[in-house]
Amino acid sequence: MTALQNMWFAFFGIFLMFASAGLSVLSQKVSGVLRILILIISFIFLMVAGLIVLIIVMRGPIAE
Repeated sequence: MTALQNMWFAFFGIFLMFASAGLSVLSQKVSGVLRILILIISFIFLMVAGLIVLIIVMRGPIAE
């Protein structure tokens, strides 16, 4: 993976974190089954974002 691809991959992880936070806030405004569904999606986004960030950080700097 090139440095540019690594950057876009990291940006996608950051986007998922913001989407997770936004969905968490949205879930406070709804109730019932929809709230649970939104929170589950938010949690999945957060876990995927965490894995992406972990992979990017553990790989270290890319020399080109």
